[in-house]
Amino acid sequence: MRIAICPGSFDPVTLGHLDIVRRASQLFDLVIVAVTVNPNKIPTFSAEKRVELIRRCIQTMPNVEVDCCDGLLADYAKQKNACALVKGLRAVTDFEYEFQMALINKELNPELETVFMTTSSEYMYLSSSAVRQVAGYGGDISKFVPKQILQDVAERFCIERNDTV
Repeated sequence: MRIAICPGSFDPVTLGHLDIVRRASQLFDLVIVAVTVNPNKIPTFSAEKRVELIRRCIQTMPNVEVDCCDGLLADYAKQKNACALVKGLRAVTDFEYEFQMALINKELNPELETVFMTTSSEYMYLSSSAVRQVAGYGGDISKFVPKQILQDVAERFCIERNDTV
């Protein structure tokens, strides 16, 4: 079985993320969406909540599952018997960072390959940080996040706006 991991913070998951996951699921037998925990970042949603939100969005993808990863991705891939990491690229700036991480992961886990997928053109501008910024100002994010989680994301930012007023 060919297992791939799509890692990321997914804070929140966007339509661009799901596009990459859906396309990866056509190439691999099993795709694990790994919600990563970065101790240097303060996320909007807890890791558990991000896992829950993504699970709602992938219900129509039978060979996709969601998990949480709070250690080294190379070690996590070994534990899951994954042969590849799938990373979405929007621009050259994404590539520079992801290329460095691919080399580090390859050094830590020589059996692990990194597969870069270019984003679909309609999502080239889209990022979780852009969604957070638009939502933080009360803007319409319905074109950016899956409908299954739209209310959760909008409500979270509505609560944060009301707390700061």
